[in-house]
Amino acid sequence: MIPFVIDIITPCLKNVLTGDIVETEVIRVKRKSFLSKFNERTGWYVDWSKFDNETEIYALVLKGTVDIQGLVAITDDTKSNAVYLNWACTSPENNVWRNGTKQYEGVGGHLFAIAINLSMRYGHGGCIHAIAMDKDILQHYVDAFGAMVIGIMHPYHFVIEEENAKKIMEAYKYEWSDDEL
Repeated sequence: MIPFVIDIITPCLKNVLTGDIVETEVIRVKRKSFLSKFNERTGWYVDWSKFDNETEIYALVLKGTVDIQGLVAITDDTKSNAVYLNWACTSPENNVWRNGTKQYEGVGGHLFAIAINLSMRYGHGGCIHAIAMDKDILQHYVDAFGAMVIGIMHPYHFVIEEENAKKIMEAYKYEWSDDEL
């Protein structure tokens, strides 16, 4: 489920207080023991250690750190020739709905770009599908990213096809780390 709106489209993250632009990188997270601290109790909506072994989890971090700004869980959905975006969540510090403020803008769009990049790596041309949290967020993805409502698995089920996926990829910049957590 995808519970956030895209605040700004920015190649890197923007510190809300200072206006500073910070570079990011993506790290794969495999250790369930590490993921166990990212759960509902700590403001991450779900227990990230409970995803099955078929689900890949990636963290968007500030470059050169393990300061996690968002997490994304994907599954290579070969039957649909797409990546299924199981869940994506900004860190509690970036969740304006929970805190009234956020530390960085641009996290949500980066999480979409990560899933699209993985779709390209898996040979799906960037195509992703997911379920929005509610009707308003679904409409936001239609308006912001050209998503199409498909409603197969859920009324808020949507797809972002290759053409629109490539536009998203062009907007966001980050590096891939060979490190794993």
